[in-house]
Amino acid sequence: MSEVNIAAAIEAILFSNGASVQTSRIAQALEISEDEVRARIEELINDYEQSQRGITIIKLGDAYQMTSRKEYAPQVRTVMDLRRNTPLSQAALEVLAVVAYNQPVTKAFVEQVRGVDCSGVIGSLTSKDLIEEKGRLELPGRPLLYGTTENFLRCFNISGLDELPPLPEAEDKPEGKAGEESGEESESVG
Repeated sequence: MSEVNIAAAIEAILFSNGASVQTSRIAQALEISEDEVRARIEELINDYEQSQRGITIIKLGDAYQMTSRKEYAPQVRTVMDLRRNTPLSQAALEVLAVVAYNQPVTKAFVEQVRGVDCSGVIGSLTSKDLIEEKGRLELPGRPLLYGTTENFLRCFNISGLDELPPLPEAEDKPEGKAGEESGEESESVG
């Protein structure tokens, strides 16, 4: 298959699927290496950008998806009669941050960090497909573990969790002061 045909085949696969497609699946279908798939997709992305097309390809972890460009979202919404999703509440953003930075986590962990019940917020984030069940913890009661989804990456316009902004340094927290005031030495437990 020629290079032009490979790019066209990748374009056809992404367009036809509608959802994201793993790099390995594309490579297997075209009988080429995953590195070659990534290189061809980068060429397509650059071609779309240079020709100012209304579509682009986004990376979601190790998968790719063809999407409309965000600049044209209002027009696409009008034609598709889509209502804009309501923004996430402060509580939902806090829960999402706890899950994203610490995943996989239990509901109890999130509630311990936030100090309030998070059942409703976790249910809401699950229904919006921003978090999902990732298994169960091997403890009594076998609590559910939660983690972020591919839709989370898409909504926050990142290709992987490594693109999340860094957390503030721990030195901002007065950890050692409580132990020092009571005469105890603070010990680090790892």
